[in-house]
Amino acid sequence: LLFQDWNLPAISSSASAHNISRDLFVLTYGALVAQLCKDYDSDEEVNKYLDAMGYNIGIRLVEDFLANSGIKKCRSYSETVDIIAKVAFKMYLGITPSTIGGNQNGNGFSLILDKNPLVDFVEELPSGRSSLSYCSLLSGVLRGALEMIHLPADVTFVQDRLKGDDVTEIGITFLRKTDERKAKKNK
Repeated sequence: LLFQDWNLPAISSSASAHNISRDLFVLTYGALVAQLCKDYDSDEEVNKYLDAMGYNIGIRLVEDFLANSGIKKCRSYSETVDIIAKVAFKMYLGITPSTIGGNQNGNGFSLILDKNPLVDFVEELPSGRSSLSYCSLLSGVLRGALEMIHLPADVTFVQDRLKGDDVTEIGITFLRKTDERKAKKNK
């Protein structure tokens, strides 16, 4: 099986079918991470692999998202982050993260996950794997999807409950300034 070709399960018409699909995905993901930890000595290699796999999913998933969500073009970074939190996460993971927005440049935001389905069956990181970013698949998915709609971004885990933090926080920093995007459109 090529894990890069997987798509995240979408919400089906039946809530029970969705829960089964999500639980199967979460269990399979856990088995994948466990196998990667056996295959690679360093956490950085595992993190890099999970991020790359997520990126490949994201570049494919954005087309499904745009086709099934009815979302049109967003006018700002904050609107984009709201759509990610309120529509995309709801469609594919059944959760709605809260958003914290805007650094000084207006291009940095955070998604706060009160519940992270990828860790539903995980109590703690494997021993000796303290720098493992277990959910780095999610940051790759977001990065790949955003790149496909011409919004390159740096996506990282700022806080992680699996590492003892109070919340799970995903940071999104858009790499182009809003003014640059507008100037390119006007040329």
